[in-house]
Amino acid sequence: MATTLAPVDSREVLRCDSCHLVQFRTNCNECRRCHKSLDAPEERELKPILAPPVAVTPEHKSDDLLVATAIRCLRQRAGMSQRQLALRMQVPRTYVSKIENNKAMPTLSSLQRLANALMVDIGELLRGPEIVAEEKVRQMSADPFLAQMMPDLLSLDSIQRATLLGELRTMALRSRRSA
Repeated sequence: MATTLAPVDSREVLRCDSCHLVQFRTNCNECRRCHKSLDAPEERELKPILAPPVAVTPEHKSDDLLVATAIRCLRQRAGMSQRQLALRMQVPRTYVSKIENNKAMPTLSSLQRLANALMVDIGELLRGPEIVAEEKVRQMSADPFLAQMMPDLLSLDSIQRATLLGELRTMALRSRRSA
């Protein structure tokens, strides 16, 4: 005899901030275990401020992506996994993943919790492009060959740098073709 499965439930699933029980939203809007309100404290205390709509341009998207990348860089620099950061923020690990992959935009309160968990200020989180560039320079400096070349590269003028870059690209293309 076959068992018929109930249709997928469309109720909202959420986690209680107090006891961390994952549950469906109840009619009375209280946790089944600790009977505290399931509404986020930020929502109850703060009234939303409506901002004028902003047209999303490619520049906005790339800046958002750089902020997400900066958050990942700061997390990795602190030596934390997504799970550890999520535990410090008291959010699900998937939320941290969504922020880092630019699938979710954190609220101001989430940015504050993120900054506290990473032990930086909010301004540091929003310095996306600068942090990404710093991280790339740090990674390049860790390479022994590039670290050895760095003093010589800094002494080159712009024409010499452009010539060297062109030669390196040509060498890289040749090595790819021969492989």
